[in-house]
Amino acid sequence: MTGLPPHPHPDAANARRPDELYLTPPPWDIGRPQPAFAGLAEAGAITGRVLDVGCGTGEHVLLAAGLGLDATGVDLASTALTAAERKARDRGRPARFLRQDARNLVELGESFDTVLDCGLFHIFSGDDRTAFVESLRSVLVPGGHYFMLCFSDRQPADGWPRVHRVTREEITASFADGWRIDSIEPATIEITADPDGIRAWLVTTTRI
Repeated sequence: MTGLPPHPHPDAANARRPDELYLTPPPWDIGRPQPAFAGLAEAGAITGRVLDVGCGTGEHVLLAAGLGLDATGVDLASTALTAAERKARDRGRPARFLRQDARNLVELGESFDTVLDCGLFHIFSGDDRTAFVESLRSVLVPGGHYFMLCFSDRQPADGWPRVHRVTREEITASFADGWRIDSIEPATIEITADPDGIRAWLVTTTRI
């Protein structure tokens, strides 16, 4: 999940390259799937070929692989991808991890039924956000689902002044063309640095 800063000093985090974020375990790397995504798996919502964008050390890719699904994760942090591959070997779960910019997923030349995103959408703004949403649409099959956890504007700015806290209106605007927004629900992103976690939105969209 290369997207959240590794500590409550975002100025320093923004200056770091993706690989450097994983030199020590970052707070979003909780060693298990986020409860919101685990709930989706239990409900049978994660299906078909699965892509996790900004996969970090791979917990959600391995969650999908554990369901017997074809699972791929992409990230720009090679250190995280190496850790993800090691986890896959240790757990005996077939999964694929690729170094790929999530704004250019069309380069994969593949299609997916489900896309997962924990903590990536909210790092983009302006043209980058537009490119990211178009990139998602380029690889998601019609009728496929994009599930996203992002920082919510309900989260206080204290400690996170440079992390964009997303409003419902921004989500609606971003997915206004070629998508159906099925739900935007309050959720939590668990982190190791704060037992209360981060206030988030769990968003379900369908590509149309």
